[in-house]
Amino acid sequence: MAQRTHVVNASTQKAPASAIQADTNAQHSPNSAALEAHPTADSTAIIQVIERAALNPDVDIDKMERLLQMQERVMDRQAMMAYSAAMAAMQTELPSIEERGKTNNGCYATLEDIVDTVRPILQKHGFAVSFRIQTQERGIQVTGVLMHKDGHREETSMLLPADMSGNKNAVQAFGSSTSYGKRYVLSALLNITTRGQDDNGNAAGGVRLVTPFQAGQIQRLISQCPATTQEWFSGKYGSAVQVPQVDFDKLRASLTKRMMK
Repeated sequence: MAQRTHVVNASTQKAPASAIQADTNAQHSPNSAALEAHPTADSTAIIQVIERAALNPDVDIDKMERLLQMQERVMDRQAMMAYSAAMAAMQTELPSIEERGKTNNGCYATLEDIVDTVRPILQKHGFAVSFRIQTQERGIQVTGVLMHKDGHREETSMLLPADMSGNKNAVQAFGSSTSYGKRYVLSALLNITTRGQDDNGNAAGGVRLVTPFQAGQIQRLISQCPATTQEWFSGKYGSAVQVPQVDFDKLRASLTKRMMK
């Protein structure tokens, strides 16, 4: 959401009551739609109306509140438009990330490589990323938040079991799952691709797995499904990144139907 700042300019000359009344009644005229249709230019106009109204002790409080609500809607829309424009420009500059991390199951792009690659590009276009980590009964939820300098933000979450592979202790399992989750939610937020991901270490076996972006889509759907569906999914696939590419479309449609309303 965009940050709302309501300014009262004490140096503004007091306007006649008739002018103030005309300003506060503007939202009931066809011009109110025009104000929201052109948020960049008319945000300033709305603020000026509010400043003049605030200096008039006779102005109707209800009309003042409606003006403030209109200002908030205009600022929110303005922030969303700025976010979308910056995202579109940034997408053309995001490269594929080389898969330098290795496991028994294949190669992957490390979180460090992803962050080091995208950080200067994010900064250039006014973006920043943060993460929230929550321990839940069914595992660890990692939420990535992509914020733009004008106030709009988008987020996505991924629920992961503790990674107990390789005889990890509880702390190591938590850290491993957290790093794994950050890697995939960041890839989903920015639609990042990695070089060699189509094979994902499974070319010899003939199995192509979903991309990080697709895995993020599946994980978002799973997190909104009933516990029985989540248990079924864990038993069949283990995790979102282990879903075969050929199952993606069918699985996405099935999970969408099962989502809790």
